[in-house]
Amino acid sequence: MKHPIRLAGLLAGLAIVAGACGPGGTGSSAPTTAPGTGGAPSTTAPSSDAPAALSGKITLWHSYGSSGGGAESAEVKALNQVIAAITTANPDLEIEAINVPFADIFKNFETESGTGGGPDMFIAPNDNLGSEVRGGYLLDLTGKIDGVIADTSDVAANGSMVDGKVYMVPESLKAVAMYYDSAKITTPPTTTDELKALVDGGGKVGVITGNYFGWGFYSAFGGKIFDDAGKCAATANTGIADAITYVRSLNEAGATVDSDYAKINDPFIAGDLDLILNGNWALGDYRNARSTLAVAPFPSGPAGAGRSMTGVDGWYINSAISEEQQALAIAVASELVSAESQQIMVDTAGHVPANKNVTSTDALVKSFTDAIYAGDPRPQTAEFGNYWTPFADAWSKSIPDDESAGGDVTQLVADACAALDTLNSK
Repeated sequence: MKHPIRLAGLLAGLAIVAGACGPGGTGSSAPTTAPGTGGAPSTTAPSSDAPAALSGKITLWHSYGSSGGGAESAEVKALNQVIAAITTANPDLEIEAINVPFADIFKNFETESGTGGGPDMFIAPNDNLGSEVRGGYLLDLTGKIDGVIADTSDVAANGSMVDGKVYMVPESLKAVAMYYDSAKITTPPTTTDELKALVDGGGKVGVITGNYFGWGFYSAFGGKIFDDAGKCAATANTGIADAITYVRSLNEAGATVDSDYAKINDPFIAGDLDLILNGNWALGDYRNARSTLAVAPFPSGPAGAGRSMTGVDGWYINSAISEEQQALAIAVASELVSAESQQIMVDTAGHVPANKNVTSTDALVKSFTDAIYAGDPRPQTAEFGNYWTPFADAWSKSIPDDESAGGDVTQLVADACAALDTLNSK
């Protein structure tokens, strides 16, 4: 049984309640517990040619308003369409969809689920999949979504697993590539040298710094974070330090470089930047804002291809809810990733589908698909879970947002590597 708790951080968010008449914004604050009264999928005998209808109430969280645009973002609009289609087909099903800021969604879910509350399900990338599985927050879905997994690409299926077990209903794949305005930049840079030359020549370039957005530069300069034993390898050569130093050189040459997502995203939408590195979660919004939008691969460097981090977005089921609600949540999640639902997310929001039977003729989606399959799959090891904080520190001190002089990059990387090994007891 759930125990209601309150978190002030959840009051900011867009609540969308979808019922038999389709979605409609309510403007209500986020509840802190899932309803728990909806029951399992209906057991009414189905007709010979139709599955049993779903009935009950599901509360789900998402962060689709966090990529820019809020309630008007392409991802929010696409999700609304998907929910409307599902609830129209299932008149006794109610879905309450609540936007939770991406910066808060994992923390808030773990806090609430850990005390028996939280939503029935939420969608997010597999950033914290391994740690949340090890914390006992997620329902083991092994053997419960075999039909979904059978239709899922290997990359997406593997990204939904920890230690060979499935803990996520995969929806799409995401990575970082290069957006540019083809009317302003007729030949996009393919290498780090060409990107630097573009900035030197006055090109309007934006770069989001940090341990996630900067990942693609690591391989471009020959660096890697871990060796095969899980020990930090960032100081095995100069690659990681060279990557951060390179981004600092773009900043010094006049590029707009900042760790604040909005300071890169918003100017690109407004037309003040002509090239940025960002993920395909923003594709729908950028396509609407820039009529001559184009996508190119992450630039390669002196050591080879720039491989950004490939993540998998999917639906997580809360292990704290009742078995009846778990059954309903699994059924609803399966509908949310059906071929019909994923086609809407592809066409409206530019998602790269996890379902291998869903395709797109959009050249921009195809370009991101290529970038995703060329990327580094996001690790789910316990060691990788400790990567974020030490290397966030290295990036922020190397390239401060306040435009003060950065510290010694080589030393900062060494400090981050030592801190990572300490956290991992290596």
